[in-house]
Amino acid sequence: MSFGFPWGLLALGALVPLVAAYFLRRRQKPVVVSALFLWRRPSPRAEAGPRWERFTREASLLLEVLAVVAAALFLADVRWGDAARARHLVLVVDGSLSMSARGPDGVTVLEQVRREAAKRVESEAATRVTVLASGGAPRMLAGPEAEPSRALAALESFQALGADHDPMPTLIWAQELAGAERRVAFFTDVPPENEALVPASVRWTALGTARPNVALVSAQRRDEGSVATVTLRVAGFGDGLEDVEVRVRALPGPGAKEGTEKVERVRLPEEGTATLRLTFQGAGDVEVSLPDDALLEDGRVRLPPAPARPVAVVLAEGLGRTEQAALARFLAVSPEVAHGVGSSGAELLLGPPGTDARVTVGAGGKPRTFLGPFFSEKGHPLLDDVQLSGVRWTAGDNPPGKPLVSAGDAVLVSEEEGGRIHLNVDLSRSNVQRVSAWPVLLSNVIRQARRAREGFPRQQVLLGEPLPVVTLAGARYTLVGPGTRRPVFGAGEVSLSAPSEPGTYVLERDGDAVGAAQVLSLDARESDLRGRGSVDLPAREAGTDDAPSDGAGRARWPLVLLLAALVADFYLTRREPASTAAANTGGR
Repeated sequence: MSFGFPWGLLALGALVPLVAAYFLRRRQKPVVVSALFLWRRPSPRAEAGPRWERFTREASLLLEVLAVVAAALFLADVRWGDAARARHLVLVVDGSLSMSARGPDGVTVLEQVRREAAKRVESEAATRVTVLASGGAPRMLAGPEAEPSRALAALESFQALGADHDPMPTLIWAQELAGAERRVAFFTDVPPENEALVPASVRWTALGTARPNVALVSAQRRDEGSVATVTLRVAGFGDGLEDVEVRVRALPGPGAKEGTEKVERVRLPEEGTATLRLTFQGAGDVEVSLPDDALLEDGRVRLPPAPARPVAVVLAEGLGRTEQAALARFLAVSPEVAHGVGSSGAELLLGPPGTDARVTVGAGGKPRTFLGPFFSEKGHPLLDDVQLSGVRWTAGDNPPGKPLVSAGDAVLVSEEEGGRIHLNVDLSRSNVQRVSAWPVLLSNVIRQARRAREGFPRQQVLLGEPLPVVTLAGARYTLVGPGTRRPVFGAGEVSLSAPSEPGTYVLERDGDAVGAAQVLSLDARESDLRGRGSVDLPAREAGTDDAPSDGAGRARWPLVLLLAALVADFYLTRREPASTAAANTGGR
């Protein structure tokens, strides 16, 4: 036995006043009669006021109790046997951004999915519903096996803002939740590329429409001092799209009285994207918008300030004159560093060998000069684009750590396990500092130091991209974003899974914010609506849910029982002797 609507059992509360009414008797007025034969069934009379007495009409009470119970069972939708088995329906909704696209009638695909899902629940008489949203990280919106009203309410509040993804992992999960020989309903906006790859128990319903669209596919902001530089890339997907008006509005920043708005007209190429770069003075948040089209979400971007954080580089005492001069020249022209003397506040300390500097520059011991060949560790980020051809390199004793660049048995560059770098070079006898390899090598060192900085290496991330963070050992970190709050495990460079929703994500260390990144709702694959369409592919394998349901609608037998009890009670009351009625009316 099961109940489709358990709240209907509250009707059983009517039994309390019903039974109380049968026990409660009121004082009756004395009646004078002319003969005793009129009192064939005398009714007891209360002597003084209302009081509790034993009732005498047991059969009538039982019939009325039966009527109340039958009414409660009907309201609670009681089910027996096969009808008591719950019909479980599993719905999977595509969580991609393109599901928010509007059709010619102005209705989004997601709204059509909500209507179709409600019809599917009603047509299949589902008593339990599970709703999943596909995405890079599938998630459960309702369930498992929630009430239909709760499941549809969860679907009503769901917003599809995810990146392009493969729905198959979510469909496999849905099949496991549905059980063997049960079908799964999948709602999306694009027909399958290969119908043979669709699981046999999945009904694939696409409700999309092919439409042209103009979208922002990239948006970046960089602040240097009071100047904000915004770089945008605009793409057109569809025929007849030639140019578009881009509106960029900079809100007033701290100390500014009013904002700035610029409108640029960009000509779209047939293939590829158009790039637009704008600068603003003293800007706060920058809002970018394109004209309204099929997909509004990919034409709206809000970029908060992203101030440049130069790496604090310090030259330690004890460096040779040539080494200090070569390093100072590079630091003076590099826009990504702020350098000084001493070790206070240093993120990157450059010093001579034998010190605790993060990067040591210099050679100790017997000097040896090499003209090549040089052997480098391929793929190491410190050696990206470093060309040593034509270099004269004078080195001393081999430094500790893993060799990165070597010549013969001499180690020229090494890295210790903790990330400490050793440049085994005597610049007074070398020409490394006079070729392109020197600034490239030092730039890579600065980049490595920036990557080791706590927080987010990138402050703007596109939807669907992994979210990189840098954490310190021994601290507890938490990522806080739209609808999520999860711990971050690991130390150093950690690559988190792509966020499921756009918005602002904050990295907290022991409850304090140490960085923020903006995930933008931009995905070129989702903005291309030309391949969307409508199709309804039935499941290739019929499941047990194809059988007719005995539980469709409420059971009727409680109503029959209710009517029978009321009729029986009516006729039982009518059968009281006429003498009893006459006695109760005064015997006249």
